[in-house]
Amino acid sequence: MKTTATNIRLQFDENHNAEIVLTVKGHVEIVELKDVISRGKELTAEIKQHRRQRSLDANSYAWVLMNKIGEAMHPPIPKEEVYIEMLERYGQREPKLLSVVSDAVDMVYRATQNHCCEVGESELNGKTFKHLAILIGSSEYDTKQMSILIDGIIQDAKELGIETMTLKEITLLKSEWEK
Repeated sequence: MKTTATNIRLQFDENHNAEIVLTVKGHVEIVELKDVISRGKELTAEIKQHRRQRSLDANSYAWVLMNKIGEAMHPPIPKEEVYIEMLERYGQREPKLLSVVSDAVDMVYRATQNHCCEVGESELNGKTFKHLAILIGSSEYDTKQMSILIDGIIQDAKELGIETMTLKEITLLKSEWEK
């Protein structure tokens, strides 16, 4: 079950355990949740700031542009490689870095399907370590993050002379993402 909370309040039960009370929009199946607890099971809840999800149109447009960017390269490169480059330049990264012995870097790239990039290097006990940032795929982006990525892709496309949507069309597309 997923719902949106419009208010949050903290209170305590008779044993001084913290209770979080949420005011939610719409109908919530409390009976089903209570049934799970009555069977001795636990519930898991995630509470975070609500962000509207980006539209599939935004994703489609990004891939069209990345394909055109790849075709404009000499020699042409696959749109998947362009995607990784765009994630490196304009995308989101996991907050912590991964440090690995240099010999293991290729393995990490394979394991993450190239969703990582080298951001530094250091020496320790005579061994060289590479510091890698793990790139977050655009399917995990909210509207704001996707907007930043698309703006970067558009900028790169224009620099290559690739025709893009007009500013008015892009503004309209972005306003649709926010709905």
